[in-house]
Amino acid sequence: MASTLVDSHSKTPHKTRQLSLPVWLVLICIIAFSVLLGTGAIIWKNAPPVPATIRSPQQEILLTQPEIQAGQEIYLARGGQHIGSIWGHGSYLAPDWTADVLHRWGLATAGVLFNENPEFSQADLEVLPVPERASLQAQVSEHFKTNRYDPQTHELILTNAQTEGLKQVFQDYQKLLAHGSAIHSIPDGWFKDDTQIHNVTAFFSWTAWAAAANRPNAPFSYTANWPHDDLIGNQPPGQFLIWSIVSIVVLIAGIGIFLLVYLAQEESDEIQPVPARPAVRIPTPSQKVTSLYFGVAMVLFLVQILMGMFTAHYAVEGEGFYGIPLNQFLPYAASRTWHLQLAIFWIATCWLAAGLYFAPRFGGFEPKYQALGNTILLIALTVIVGGSMIGTWEAVTGVLDVKSSFLWGHQGYEYIELGRVWQVLLIGGMTFWLWLMYRAFKPALQKEKNPTGLSHFFLYSAITIPLFYSVGLMYTNHTPLSIAEYWRWWVIHLWVEGFFEVFATVVIAYLCSELGFLKRSSALRATYLTTILYLGSGVIGTLHHLYFSGTPSFIAAMGAVFSALEVVPLSLIGFEVLKTLKLSQEAEGFYRWPLCFFIATCFWNLVGAGVFGFLINPPIILYYSQGLNTTPIHAHAALFGVYGCLALALMLFAFREFVPEDAWNEKLLRFAFWAINGGLVVMLVFGLIPNGFYQLVESVNHGTWFARSAEVITSPWMRWTVWLRIPGDIIFAVGTLAMFAFTVRAIFAVFRFPVQTSIAELKATEG
Repeated sequence: MASTLVDSHSKTPHKTRQLSLPVWLVLICIIAFSVLLGTGAIIWKNAPPVPATIRSPQQEILLTQPEIQAGQEIYLARGGQHIGSIWGHGSYLAPDWTADVLHRWGLATAGVLFNENPEFSQADLEVLPVPERASLQAQVSEHFKTNRYDPQTHELILTNAQTEGLKQVFQDYQKLLAHGSAIHSIPDGWFKDDTQIHNVTAFFSWTAWAAAANRPNAPFSYTANWPHDDLIGNQPPGQFLIWSIVSIVVLIAGIGIFLLVYLAQEESDEIQPVPARPAVRIPTPSQKVTSLYFGVAMVLFLVQILMGMFTAHYAVEGEGFYGIPLNQFLPYAASRTWHLQLAIFWIATCWLAAGLYFAPRFGGFEPKYQALGNTILLIALTVIVGGSMIGTWEAVTGVLDVKSSFLWGHQGYEYIELGRVWQVLLIGGMTFWLWLMYRAFKPALQKEKNPTGLSHFFLYSAITIPLFYSVGLMYTNHTPLSIAEYWRWWVIHLWVEGFFEVFATVVIAYLCSELGFLKRSSALRATYLTTILYLGSGVIGTLHHLYFSGTPSFIAAMGAVFSALEVVPLSLIGFEVLKTLKLSQEAEGFYRWPLCFFIATCFWNLVGAGVFGFLINPPIILYYSQGLNTTPIHAHAALFGVYGCLALALMLFAFREFVPEDAWNEKLLRFAFWAINGGLVVMLVFGLIPNGFYQLVESVNHGTWFARSAEVITSPWMRWTVWLRIPGDIIFAVGTLAMFAFTVRAIFAVFRFPVQTSIAELKATEG
């Protein structure tokens, strides 16, 4: 993380250390990505099969592969993972379709076996005497766990009881998908006709079959027996407990070894006193334009918060917002899509703007037409954001057909919702951003002869931004689900949590060395060590997102161990907070608030990414918590707490250098800082944490299907915890308004300055 700015290692001669660390980084990246790509090939080879036909014992064709594939495409086109979830991936208000279909199918099958009546309920099952219920569950489990798929003919033959049970599921879902559900915020007319409803139900049913039928030569299903359901016989594999224990042992050992090395080799002169902190008072034309990026980011931030409030309120009023029929204008899937999209957009905008600001700052050169290039990029990004948001709304509401939805509307997957055309344009925009940065930063690269120096590292980290976002092009709306999830998590985990962090690490390290807080050699070594720690564990740690996505069982072993190791570098945070406070003291308050948001990043990295991340990483825990509101605990604390605070820190570092003193409102920043971070704490403590843990208990006791059922979703506890989020949401929103007001005031102040055309002129005006 960007928090590791201070080198903590032995006083080995600088030249030797500088040469050895880059070699270690390259070797670790080669090994880690070779493993990740190799596991991808194995995942592809062992993905759950999609039968060419699914038949009854009497050879009646029940479902076909084209129907299942068409159902997947339609489901994704209408918002997909933002209405319910598949294999635990998606939203949390509507059912997990895999768990719901599987349990309904199991109950209907039990009814056929019990009294030849598929209209059998959970209540009917529970009133049976214990021995009779156990016998019936064993029969149902045998019907579902036995894998009757023939790899030679590509056909799946169901039993008679399963066949009748599946027909009952289709009857139930015909009503549910046609008319919707106010409780689950499923809109009336979600799908246009009976054919679409049939195909989507076929897709859901296939995911349920894969979640129940045992893999060939294995005692558990394609999804490692997820979701938990006693009726079907889905219990966590024993190895999940073993690897969870191993991951905890590895975590404790890793932290112990790391702290031993860290404390034993700590240098005493890492932080050097600098008597003055002069700021560049007059920005170049291109740097002025970057202030507009920050203004746009804050507007997106405010809209994102508004969408979050709408989305959360759907949990207590499924079709409206305090009596307003909001679902007619902004369905749940649309508000949630925008909430997640805008989080990525505003944070990325701040980070991209920071790169455009610091490139001429570090390079000492303002290229000709740089301001024009920055302006063109800002306009292009605004069009992409606006176009993608309109497209996702049109897809969710059914304005776009399936093909158009994938291209211009909604891809259906969380965090990569925008249509493929907008996605390609965004990659083009980030490539243009990279070129703009390079042309301004080129003098620093030419001056630095060492290709492994800090300036070159800055360039390398910037290259990874468009490169790893481009991985999202590796799948389409008809790619098998296991493969699509594999590549999707490359983008989410490696692009956001990996290489954007590396980029931010280099920016902060470079800035601190430029300002004189740290020696350049210390900043360089610390940057390499941080990157080695994060990529060494984080690349393979991507697999912890794929335990139940139709992947082989060894994925759980690798994901558990390496995701535990991801927490090890986070143990740095306590030390880095103290050292950052020293930096703040050395800065004599000049960079106080940028550093305060940086300290908040350190805190949330430890709590949000570390503690709450590890809460859902061990396989045995995630088995019961997958697809529940335990995940948003980690998501909110990490996505905003870490990446959002870091984006604000980068923005304030830039602003502090060129915003005049009369526009630098300390009181406004103080209020914004405490309101934003305090509001997040209140939101977590009174809302998300009790909400998520209540569902977790229900999942352990009764099954995933029950934890996501209407009975739990509408329970008084769940509703009260949603209402208890409101104070935190309001405090957070008011803090964001204060930050927005500060940003607007700063931008107006910046544009009062006369135009300077070179960094040299700026440096002449310092002091």
